[in-house]
Amino acid sequence: MDTGKSATAFRTISEVSEDIGVPQHVLRFWETRFPAISPLKRGGNRRYYRPDDVQLLRAINRLLYTDGYTIKGVQKLIKDRGPRALLSAGPDGAAVSEAPPSPVAAPAPAVAAAQIVPPEHIAELRAIRTLLAEALARAA
Repeated sequence: MDTGKSATAFRTISEVSEDIGVPQHVLRFWETRFPAISPLKRGGNRRYYRPDDVQLLRAINRLLYTDGYTIKGVQKLIKDRGPRALLSAGPDGAAVSEAPPSPVAAPAPAVAAAQIVPPEHIAELRAIRTLLAEALARAA
């Protein structure tokens, strides 16, 4: 997104929302779940995101919506590797996906659903999602 601002300029929540492609309320929610995201707050509680915050938000967005991580999974990545590791990951997530966090043994199925989906299953799940979408389109 070209806003005409310097690469080092702070961004408003609306600019970041438009750039990343998620609603503003999602960005606010992520702030509550990921303490590494800490925009500068000015008068009237207006948020101003630093360039590093925007990069971290892009990485979180990719991990959640492209790579199939859960919020707990991304929290674990940040805890284990630090937010800098997410910033250094390429757009394909190679630095993050090489050694995904190991799933925690869960006694109850409800807990198992909250675990991270292993990267080797992502392609299979996407294929299933495509089949389901096609089936729904034919049924409509």
